[in-house]
Amino acid sequence: MAYLEVKGVSKSFRKKKVLDDLTLEVERGECVVVFGPSGCGKTVLLRIIAGVLELDQGEVWIDGKPANDIGPESRGVAMAFQNFALYPHMDAFENIASPLRARQFAEQEIKQRVHDVAGLLRIDHVLDHLPRQLSNGQKQRTSLARSLVHGPAVLMLDDPLRNVDAKIRYEMRIELPRVFRKFGSTVIYVTQDYKEALALGDRIGVLLDGRFEQIGTPEAIYRNPRDQKVASLFGDPPINLFPIQPQPEGGEVVASIGGQKVALGPERSGLAGRACVLGVRPEDVRFATEPARNAIPVDLAAVTPFNVRTVTLLKAADATEILASRPEDNALAASRAHRKGWATLDLERAFFFDARTGARL
Repeated sequence: MAYLEVKGVSKSFRKKKVLDDLTLEVERGECVVVFGPSGCGKTVLLRIIAGVLELDQGEVWIDGKPANDIGPESRGVAMAFQNFALYPHMDAFENIASPLRARQFAEQEIKQRVHDVAGLLRIDHVLDHLPRQLSNGQKQRTSLARSLVHGPAVLMLDDPLRNVDAKIRYEMRIELPRVFRKFGSTVIYVTQDYKEALALGDRIGVLLDGRFEQIGTPEAIYRNPRDQKVASLFGDPPINLFPIQPQPEGGEVVASIGGQKVALGPERSGLAGRACVLGVRPEDVRFATEPARNAIPVDLAAVTPFNVRTVTLLKAADATEILASRPEDNALAASRAHRKGWATLDLERAFFFDARTGARL
């Protein structure tokens, strides 16, 4: 039995159904990232697990016990919020200590626990500062420390890095897995940032329209998406999507992409005559100045440095745009001169989706 179980949970506000028969299992010590766009029900799910919001139907189980009738204070659950939610009249020490004082811990143990968690999160030097004296990064760490200090059975983080700058987000993506391991926390982490989801989750639950569209490891979500919607949510630059109608020709199955006929391979024979969408990640596109089999004639329209990679915008004869992503040290891709060339798609790593339903084929 999983440590945390959400079974068939539904929640509506007036006539709008926010969660629809939602099910999730989280193992002890696991970090599951709930990822999805704004308004898809991520925060509602956290509040139902915490017990501060009643569900319409379904059950929440924690450590093998039903929690529906257990109050928030007795569930062993802690939350940290994107807006920090610190008490403005208390210094960082007292903000962190507040859940321990509410549980009537001894003063010496309070001091020990606060200093331990503050040291782990590297904010022990600002424990005497009021929230207005803290940077956003220090506020975020203080809020996280307050959630961790009493050793909750389940830690829920509601988009905690949304209001901090890019440098701190990068640092915390590295630090948070270490912190979670140190505390042995069972974590539900909510985010709209696919990079955070891939970096932090042991598994990712993609929440769309009140249901989990797919739950899997980061690698499985990125490289084996269930449908076109999931594939489109992960990747920057986004996945290339080409509407195609494969047809048999000369003993092969071919499709027109960018005005060029491309052989899809014998394993795609079952797609002949079916309206599809071909999905190719930018890193699976190659640009060259010499033609090759299955290559699409293109104009190199733009090149943009993208951290350690370079994003190249290619345009086919029929104005179809193709994004390619290559390591920055690739001199050919890094050159910004406009030129003609050929784009080759790695069809072995490509995805085929049903044009009508978006389901993976």
